[in-house]
Amino acid sequence: MKFMKLGSKPDSSQSKGDSIRYVATELETEIIVIIGNLKFYLHKFPLLSKSGHLQKLIATSKNEEKKNKIDEIDITEIPGGSVAFEICVKFCYGITVTLNAYNVVAARCAAEFLEMNENFEKSNLVYKSDVFLNSTIFRSWKDSIIVLQTTRDLSPKYSDEEFNLKLAKRCLESIASTASIHTSKVEWSYTYNRKKKLDPKVKKQEAVPKDWWVEDLCDLHIDLYKQAIEAIKKRGKVPAFVIGEALHAYAARRIAGFSKGTVKTSDRSLTDSIIELVPDEKGSVSSGFLSKLLRAAISLGCEETVKERLKKRISEQLEETTLSEILSYDVDMVQSLVKEFMSRDPKTRSKVSVTKLIDGYLAEKSRDASFLLQNFLSLAETLSSFPRQSHDGLYRAIDMFLKEHSGISKSEKKRLCGLMDCRKLSAEACEHAVQNERLPMRVIVQVLFFEQIRANCSSTENTTTTLNTEDDEWDQ
Repeated sequence: MKFMKLGSKPDSSQSKGDSIRYVATELETEIIVIIGNLKFYLHKFPLLSKSGHLQKLIATSKNEEKKNKIDEIDITEIPGGSVAFEICVKFCYGITVTLNAYNVVAARCAAEFLEMNENFEKSNLVYKSDVFLNSTIFRSWKDSIIVLQTTRDLSPKYSDEEFNLKLAKRCLESIASTASIHTSKVEWSYTYNRKKKLDPKVKKQEAVPKDWWVEDLCDLHIDLYKQAIEAIKKRGKVPAFVIGEALHAYAARRIAGFSKGTVKTSDRSLTDSIIELVPDEKGSVSSGFLSKLLRAAISLGCEETVKERLKKRISEQLEETTLSEILSYDVDMVQSLVKEFMSRDPKTRSKVSVTKLIDGYLAEKSRDASFLLQNFLSLAETLSSFPRQSHDGLYRAIDMFLKEHSGISKSEKKRLCGLMDCRKLSAEACEHAVQNERLPMRVIVQVLFFEQIRANCSSTENTTTTLNTEDDEWDQ
């Protein structure tokens, strides 16, 4: 962290209890400055020579008590409070004081409030603070982030609002500029807390990941974080997937229970803001992250437009979704995702992946005895037009349903098993099916029949065989 030291005198400021501060000298106290419950016992000359505001207050003081010649001034409204005022006091006395990223904004706002500018003395505190900000802070990645956060934490009611806006803008420009530089120009001194193993043989500049800056920005409040991400986006030099990584890291850090799917109601606006920042480019964020955002949006009762946007994004990448992610959705949600996916007419390869995913979903959901046959059929039939090289996954789902729902009727079994093409079962699946007492006898006969055909015609690639499956044969 960068810093600037002002003054040269040793620190003679002292305290008495929790409510009194004073500067130890042989001179008697001439002025008491009150800030909340704290009183500063000070001397006029050091203060009035540098502060136009205190000079005016002393000139108009209405202290008419004859015995008490000490002026009392209440400036509780000073930006930065007693801490910032104490920095100003030490500067006035020439006591060594250190400006850094954590206190420079408060000190600058307090100095502005006290009118510690060039009208009273050259190189006054306002000037010194500005020099430090321009020459050091805005050139430092970490310090720019810290200062940006302090602009919000300070919330100076009586300070120069225009200055605060300009300060935040300068910080954002610095952050966006640094985050956008090529990784070959990034020094490895920057913070990077994420657990990534780097090859020791790789050169230093090549070892810096594109998302090296992600963790540092997680310290910002969502309002400032949003501005920072938008500023980075505007420069157009950071890939969309890196922005996605940044948002994922921020959500995991700032939304309590996000990773476990147990978010709190108080995090709704935070969740809305993160969703709003998700890049439009497909693949910019992982399907897992999108799934977590959707679960959070549902749990928090976010607007339907927000949830619909997430559903649309998940459907675009449905082939990348894992079984554990999709199991958190009910059948209606999965069905809507599949239908949205189908409307985009994706590549055959994507359809195969989605089919496997839904087969796995049906198998796992079928373990629940309350899972309805109609839900199983509806979702499975939605995929009837999708290419399946193998029906093993569907067979497993059907078998699991039959195992947990032994009370269904023969006609229901027929409709359920009718989803499956026995010709597309592997040898292992066929071996299991012919010994499976849960299957209707007709299905077992079909499996045996097609296995025999396969054995007899293994040398013929284009053999076509059909088997009558009229209703009256199912009960034989």
